[in-house]
Amino acid sequence: MARARLTPKRIRASYEGAGTGRRAAGWDAPDASFNAVSVAALPTLRKRSRAAIKNDPYAFSAISKRVSSLIGTGIVPRAKIKDEAIRAALHLLWEDWTDESDADGQTDFYGQQAVASRMVEADGECFARLRYRRPDDDLVVPLQVQLLPSEFVPTDKNFRTRSGNLVRAGIEFDQVGRRAAYWMYRYHPGDPSASQAGYNTLYRVPASEVLHIFEPLEAGQLRGVPRLAPVLLRLKSLDNYDDAVLFRQEVANLFAGFIRRAPREGGPNLDPLSGEAPRPDRDGVSMVALEPGTMQELEEGEEVTFSDPPDAGNSYVDFMRQQLQAAAVGVDLPYELLTGDMGDISDRVLRVLINEFRRRIEQQQHGIYVHQFCRPVRRAWLDTAVLSGAIDLPDYTSRRREYQRTRWVPQGWAYIHPVQDPQGKILEIKGGLASRTEHVLRTGMDAEQVDEENAQDQQRAKNLGLQYTSDPVAPAANRREESV
Repeated sequence: MARARLTPKRIRASYEGAGTGRRAAGWDAPDASFNAVSVAALPTLRKRSRAAIKNDPYAFSAISKRVSSLIGTGIVPRAKIKDEAIRAALHLLWEDWTDESDADGQTDFYGQQAVASRMVEADGECFARLRYRRPDDDLVVPLQVQLLPSEFVPTDKNFRTRSGNLVRAGIEFDQVGRRAAYWMYRYHPGDPSASQAGYNTLYRVPASEVLHIFEPLEAGQLRGVPRLAPVLLRLKSLDNYDDAVLFRQEVANLFAGFIRRAPREGGPNLDPLSGEAPRPDRDGVSMVALEPGTMQELEEGEEVTFSDPPDAGNSYVDFMRQQLQAAAVGVDLPYELLTGDMGDISDRVLRVLINEFRRRIEQQQHGIYVHQFCRPVRRAWLDTAVLSGAIDLPDYTSRRREYQRTRWVPQGWAYIHPVQDPQGKILEIKGGLASRTEHVLRTGMDAEQVDEENAQDQQRAKNLGLQYTSDPVAPAANRREESV
């Protein structure tokens, strides 16, 4: 029997997601490229993302938690050069330079990592300019980094230069498709105080001096998309719903009770205490004030009905939880971290969630911030340091790759279980499954620095005649007592 020919109609029928029936009639799925869809929407997405972070506590929490997890106290470099003296010199020079790295003078290099991460999470991207300084600027290395918001490179600039290069979304590409330059404003286009001459003029900045930091979601992507993009509408609707419930409760609880009086013939109802008619408010309705300890005597025919305001509804908590769970999934963050709700969750389940979250964070740490920001800055810093004479590296021109090999170490994760986690690491080291250096690096520390500090502690204790059970060279009797 001849095999049935697969026509496009039959292929669509085999996938429900490709159906064209009633359920899929309103499904808007444009077939345009990622750049065509995203670049046009970026200005609106950025404005709404920033507004949500400023006013929505859950949006603020999502971005804040992700930035603290991605950067922490900083992603620190460890030179791989084998020469111990050169490693020490590079480490010392880098430490001195990090305090001077910010062109705006607001923070150090690790603080700039956090600022860049926050802009990437909130706006989808961040630009960093390498600013080479003069020798008389009195910097340990004449190089600084200037962070710029996404608006400095306009998304609506598309043209062809005189040399034939194509400019797309403010990014210039050469004849082979490499990024050649960025067309940037000198001042922020949305800052009215920067209305100086040429504030809205574009300048061509070579790509070698600009770092474009964003998470690529598709090959050939031009600009980054805000982290909150998938959940912006959901968070807005949820915030409106929550405000409506809160306002209803606030209005309903304004009234403690209502006094009902039977109408009298021949005159108005008088207040039994003052003998006067109750004073009406601005709307003409009589109001009775309540004070602590008040005993109110009612006249004949009067009765009090206490207010019974409606509650938020039996489904309020479950509904909010379900919606926030969906929002947490949309921003790559565990629900428990987004909301702080740790109820009905065991430490074993939490460990599974945290481990999966950490895997995603580590992927972004090395794929985005190390690759797009830390490594280019380190390369430019080392070249500048050698050229300016800040450090002397033998045969740098021929050994440049060797000198620039660096391992970037993020801040270590805190122990979920402060006893079992270290014991597991000790067993891995003893069993040869991992080195002590590797485990020390995973904590964000330098193994050589830890060894030096341990040696200094031991020498100081020896000089003072002190002895601790944690000392690795302590007598065996003490170690046996410790194990007991």
